[in-house]
Amino acid sequence: MQWNEIRERYPGQWLLIDAVEAHSADNQRILDDIAVIQSFPDWVAAWNGYKELHFQNRQRELYVLHTDWENLEIEEVQSLGLRVAS
Repeated sequence: MQWNEIRERYPGQWLLIDAVEAHSADNQRILDDIAVIQSFPDWVAAWNGYKELHFQNRQRELYVLHTDWENLEIEEVQSLGLRVAS
């Protein structure tokens, strides 16, 4: 599904979505095909849903988005994979 279709179907909602197909261009993540996993009443509930699902499968490309956002501008951040020892 495309973002404009999702915005029409789920107006004014927080969503947990799965990027079914995506690619990178100019340090942006472009979501070509999106699946809605669940809608939530607020950001906190959506974030908790994200954490639970991400813990189960870290390979999925999940996002928490609000349908009031007209355009998706997802900046890619390169991770060095460093961890601080405790």
